[in-house]
Amino acid sequence: MPKIDTSVTSVLDAVKEIVPRLRENGEKAEELRWLPDENIQLLEDAGVFRIATPARFGGLDFPLADQAAVLTEISRGCSSTGWVSMVWVSNAWVATLFSDRAQEEVFTTDSVRISGGFAPTGTFVRTEGGYTLSGTWRFNTGCRGASWNIVAGILENPDGTHEEVVGIVPMSEFSVADDWHTSAAAATGSSTSSVEDVFVPEHRVVGFGDAIFNTTAGRANPTEGGRFYGLFTFVMAECAATFIGLARGAYELFLDRVPGRGITYTSWTDQTQHPLTQIQVATAANKIAAAEGLAAGWLDLLQKRADAGEQPTLDEKAIVRGQAAYAIQLAKEAVEGLYNASGATVIQRSVPLQRFHRDSQGLSLHALLLLSTNLEVQGRVLLGLDSDTPLL
Repeated sequence: MPKIDTSVTSVLDAVKEIVPRLRENGEKAEELRWLPDENIQLLEDAGVFRIATPARFGGLDFPLADQAAVLTEISRGCSSTGWVSMVWVSNAWVATLFSDRAQEEVFTTDSVRISGGFAPTGTFVRTEGGYTLSGTWRFNTGCRGASWNIVAGILENPDGTHEEVVGIVPMSEFSVADDWHTSAAAATGSSTSSVEDVFVPEHRVVGFGDAIFNTTAGRANPTEGGRFYGLFTFVMAECAATFIGLARGAYELFLDRVPGRGITYTSWTDQTQHPLTQIQVATAANKIAAAEGLAAGWLDLLQKRADAGEQPTLDEKAIVRGQAAYAIQLAKEAVEGLYNASGATVIQRSVPLQRFHRDSQGLSLHALLLLSTNLEVQGRVLLGLDSDTPLL
């Protein structure tokens, strides 16, 4: 394996170098409905899967803004590769919310790939030494190439009450259905994963509240170099970074494609000379820049809180959720504008811009990223009301 320089600059440079190849592989990835092995190996060699691994396990442990920068660059090349990378990287950080014993099992290597999410569609039943787990989780991005899987489910307590818990389980315990046939994000391989009566030791399960508020027992992270950004604010920040990269990639593709193209049924022989095209390009560029400006604000806020060993306040978390969703909307609109300015030939599968457009449309439908939901959360706290959601 190539020797990897541990600096942020080195990883970013390595990722920038592979962007053209990721872009070239886009059509093949879509046909496979999963990332080509070459894409994964290029990311591995660049050090991408080490950027969220804690330093105590030999990882690079990048600050949030640097993780976001890496994900943005990957997404410039291939939006589906960027999305899968975002899931694997963000879940490597989520794994640090589990007990030290669980982390020692997960981070046996500094380069890790962890899939999963927080839809509580499983059932945990107490048994000696832990729990038995059964359930089915749809839209499990990256499960086809992961070593571990983070799953949420409902636990019934002895007193009859119920609570949501989260477990981290070897991916080898799951069956993966071949059911990912989609018009968007086709290469993410976000298939359905299932287990039936699988034992999960107690140290690999945390309460949902402990994950949200960084209060898991039996771990050194909170006091010995661990960074906590807020669970959902962290995930939203990394999702937004992926969308910004996707929009940048679409913008670059448009600029490469448009010079010298005529406008059919008109006397225009070079679309770049048309005022409408000039307006469309400027609008897209400004929407991307606005999204980047919003991101700079929340990345700075979350890093300062983390470096000080503080939780972001509930109001700050709510505002970040709203701003991140708005930035994602701006990025999506930028891609849509460029796509609509590209003429009928853009619908060909061999033209990468159409894939960026479809991926932006599909990924923006993710329940956590919905603009209306997140603006409602933000708006409530701006009006002095309770956020009315535990997902902060």
